[in-house]
Amino acid sequence: MKIVVTGTRGIPDVMGGVETHCEELFPRIARMGHEVSVIRRKNYVHDALTEWKGVKLVDVKTPKKKSFEAIIHTFRAINKAKKLGADVLHIHAIGPALLTPYARLLGMKVVFTHHGPDYDRDKWGKMAKIILMCGERMGCLFANKVIVISELINDLIVRKYGRRDAHLIYNGVPKPNFTDFPEYFQELGIEEGKYILGMCRFVPEKNLHHLVEAFVRFKNEKLKIKSSSASDIKLVLAGDTDFEDDYSRSLKEQARKAGVILTGFVKGRKLHSLLTHARCFVLPSSHEGLPIALLEAMSYRLPVIVSNIPANLEVGLKYEHYFHTGNIDQLTEKLRNVAQEEFRRIDYPMEEYDWDTIAEKTMDVYQLLH
Repeated sequence: MKIVVTGTRGIPDVMGGVETHCEELFPRIARMGHEVSVIRRKNYVHDALTEWKGVKLVDVKTPKKKSFEAIIHTFRAINKAKKLGADVLHIHAIGPALLTPYARLLGMKVVFTHHGPDYDRDKWGKMAKIILMCGERMGCLFANKVIVISELINDLIVRKYGRRDAHLIYNGVPKPNFTDFPEYFQELGIEEGKYILGMCRFVPEKNLHHLVEAFVRFKNEKLKIKSSSASDIKLVLAGDTDFEDDYSRSLKEQARKAGVILTGFVKGRKLHSLLTHARCFVLPSSHEGLPIALLEAMSYRLPVIVSNIPANLEVGLKYEHYFHTGNIDQLTEKLRNVAQEEFRRIDYPMEEYDWDTIAEKTMDVYQLLH
């Protein structure tokens, strides 16, 4: 079977949840003996690869403009998929899904993966939100098959579009790679077990500014901290932004003033070492689909502190791991508790998030089209 993928900026080593999803999923499908091509946005990749782990990589030039780059890229990618003779066109995310009817008009069979209602993200203006809502509608109404990554999204498309035949296939997480990297830790100025880790893109809906503010409050409460080692704990933010804007600049300035360590976008050994030795992982988002970063932290058996939005609640953590979204006092208290308690790893149930199983389930959806 010839499968062509669009809706992602690209793989490998491109920041983003959809990108991580595609990076894990499609090499596995290629290993099943199928021809898989991922169409990349040329301005996001910094390599000359034409193939990676059995996946063909096709680069298409796209203007790097937040408001319309996804639509232009998807239009060009659909035309490319037609030329490649795709048996299945797999579109990821609701923005690119706007052109699902166009792909169907060209005679292609389309699978659409709904990664979350992106129109709820704070970074989009009114017109962009309307376009994203239209994209969701076009994907849900015109795709041959729809995949959702959470029950929350499944309920949403049943309610809004009456689509009751979607396939629930969760996001996954690779096996953890417990790693030491003392040189990198020395470069950052951190010690094992003495830092709190935030890991995501620097966009408003991730609420990293709340984490920084809670960390500052925590550090200023030394008189309330029973453990002397608690005052040595630092905050590390791993990530960056695709488009530098007022929010990302403000966050970085706020973080630097607070003594927060900014690593930039990290992958590979650096990321694995940060996950291996963190005191805890924090995700204070106001919007998520099913957060891969949280699943990664859980795979490393880290204590986690997350906002109580529906997507995080669906993971099914114990009550102690949640705080009310936007409640900085409560987040500060959670940080204080983690600092005072003796570090312990936590065994989470991760069976549903196995990428090999996810690849098999995705392939089953493709087979339904033939």
